[in-house]
Amino acid sequence: MLSDLTAAFSATLWSWFPIAIVGLLLARMAARHVRRETKIREYGGHAPRFGGWLPFGLSFLVQFRSSVSADDCLKFCNNTFVRICKARKNPYTIEATVAGQRIIFTADPENIKAILATQFWDFEKGEKFRNDWVDMLGHSIFNSDGQAWHDARARLRPVFSRERISDLECFERHVQNLLPLFGTDGQTVNVKDLFLSRALPLVRFTLDASADFTLGANLETLKRPDNEFAACFERSRHIKIQRERSVPFKFLVPKSRYRPYIDYIESFMDPIIMETMDQLEAEGRGEKPNKKQRDFTLLHACAEVSREPRFLRDELLTALFAGRDNTAMALTWTLYELARHPDVVEDLRRIIETTIGFNRQPTYDDLKGMKILSNMVSETLRLYPGVPFNTRACAKDTSLPCGGGKDGNDPIGVLAGTNIIMANHTLQLSPDAYPPVSDAFPPADEWCPQRWDTWFPKSWSYIPFHGGPRFCLGQQLALVEMSYVLVRIFQHYSRVELRMDESGIVEKHDSEWLRKGSEPELAERFMKDRPRMVAEIMLYPRGEIRLAFLK
Repeated sequence: MLSDLTAAFSATLWSWFPIAIVGLLLARMAARHVRRETKIREYGGHAPRFGGWLPFGLSFLVQFRSSVSADDCLKFCNNTFVRICKARKNPYTIEATVAGQRIIFTADPENIKAILATQFWDFEKGEKFRNDWVDMLGHSIFNSDGQAWHDARARLRPVFSRERISDLECFERHVQNLLPLFGTDGQTVNVKDLFLSRALPLVRFTLDASADFTLGANLETLKRPDNEFAACFERSRHIKIQRERSVPFKFLVPKSRYRPYIDYIESFMDPIIMETMDQLEAEGRGEKPNKKQRDFTLLHACAEVSREPRFLRDELLTALFAGRDNTAMALTWTLYELARHPDVVEDLRRIIETTIGFNRQPTYDDLKGMKILSNMVSETLRLYPGVPFNTRACAKDTSLPCGGGKDGNDPIGVLAGTNIIMANHTLQLSPDAYPPVSDAFPPADEWCPQRWDTWFPKSWSYIPFHGGPRFCLGQQLALVEMSYVLVRIFQHYSRVELRMDESGIVEKHDSEWLRKGSEPELAERFMKDRPRMVAEIMLYPRGEIRLAFLK
């Protein structure tokens, strides 16, 4: 009898055991949730939450990635902030929880100021970013945090001094290869292909200039479009981005698809690096160099601060990627807008004629003295920022100044490990960043360089070169390169014409833009007459940019 009771009790106990385990796990999760919520509220509170019908918060991830694939990122940002924060005075911060991971999505200038500057050490690239990009960027300044980043920054800062970037012969060599490709008088060209082609193998001006400045290498892809280095460079970048977009299904785009291209790039760079180090060591022993070297390359400058091959490879490859894409797209968008604004071309030509004429090469001081150049480039980067989104990971429990409370003006708590997405393009197209339309200030959706004669952006509403301690070291180099190319083009040609529909060659999607009131939002007005744009790290036009240059 006793044994029967014991057996029955044991059976009952074991039948309840799984339920007890599940109950304990749920209790543990609930306790952890309570602790997390308590800590968040200690530092501030929550921003409005992104809802949706998919489980585990996947609606945000699905909709965001769908907008990237459909070239509708600006519309996604606009609609997200309008839908969730419409009644708020400060509507530019929301949050989502995806598979238990909290994400802050913001275009608020005060939050971005905190992330990039005033609370700089609270936010970093993060371990996940470093691990994801180490195979391409190594441990370069773009892919490091903390003391490693600080040391790399200190080593590289002298590389971009005025003395280093004011030698314009590097740009002139490649401009002479570029100009004939614009045609003799009125042929239609796709300028995106000239500066940066998405279809391989095609010519690339900025890769030639970047490889020359960085390595002293003569790729000459403008003359030889079948260049293997250029092909590997583009393929590795494109496949790598495909892989990072595939999260959480990155296994569908294995590293083996792009690793051979990286290996080729390294095999191309390594002999140049080793030869330069051998020459510097020989010079250090008082020996005469065995070949004539150009006065300056980034490789020489980096080798002055470290001879470690991995450091040189990482920094130089990173500089090649940054030097090609940012400048290429800024030039493409500027020429597109100049084709739509012939009056600005006339003004530019008049200033070139009175300053240096149409034959002499401009000097560094000439470029700095022509304010119309900085106005044009600044206006382009205002409407077409090179990096439409940026990310950070929270390094410690802290807060951001805006996003909480009834109006969005109260702090929000941000715990260590929280991911931050900064919507830079939306930030720069926020109506709150601009004064009312007047004779002195044309509508903010229009490209008008003259506005920069009397207007300057509000603090942290314009960050094309980042901001805070991590601001772009190559900013002045990029501005000088763009200015030099524009002057040389319009010394040679008197005007440029648009040879495409205003909306580009790819039809736009008809999904609806949400509005706070009856009038279109600034971002909607901006996109009305522009080509579709790809947010693939940089901001690219989806289709061709077809222009004609006339003498």
